[in-house]
Amino acid sequence: MKGNNIGKAAIFDLDGTLLDSMGVWDHVDDVSLNSRGIAVPEDYAQAVSHMQFREIADYTIARFNLSDDPQDLMDEWNALAREAYATIVEVKPHAVEYLASLKASGAKLAVATTLPPQLRDPAMDHVGIAQFFDEICSTDDVQFVGKDQPDVYLHAASLLNIEPHHCTVFEDILPGLQAAQSVGMKAWAMHDDSSDALWPQICEVADGVLFDFSNAPLVL
Repeated sequence: MKGNNIGKAAIFDLDGTLLDSMGVWDHVDDVSLNSRGIAVPEDYAQAVSHMQFREIADYTIARFNLSDDPQDLMDEWNALAREAYATIVEVKPHAVEYLASLKASGAKLAVATTLPPQLRDPAMDHVGIAQFFDEICSTDDVQFVGKDQPDVYLHAASLLNIEPHHCTVFEDILPGLQAAQSVGMKAWAMHDDSSDALWPQICEVADGVLFDFSNAPLVL
């Protein structure tokens, strides 16, 4: 397939898409909220799934009427998550092989994530995928606009110098898929347990669906 994807790009989410890491955030939510005498509501993870880090802190403080400063809360979450991202998380099955095949085919590759650099970089180094990517960006780079808007995907495409209609986004959340499609990008959905409640809607919206990367598209 060498050369099949010249002039095209693949833009990947990390949490729940390339990384089998959503359990990290379940643990962080449990520890953080339980320490304040609050049980994690069933809808909490879904409610914050498209938000960037600061938005989640603001939302959490408002929803549970916390007295915490947003930065202090984010620092707490980072401390809880940092070790897990650097030592425990793994890639989704067949992800490494798929990234290597896309790279060999001439595609440009980017990461577009809500994870801040202090979490995303150790995780990517730990699982051995950083070398495949031409560009790595976060919602931090687009004034913290969440993934319900296309800003971070457009930013990744711009960094790669690839037009949006030649980009394919791989995501596990419905708002991200819809945002990517709204600017002419293809959007493939990766199943993750955290998105089970919305999986029927995701299947209706996505250009393709995956349970691992063994059947991911060879031509973008």
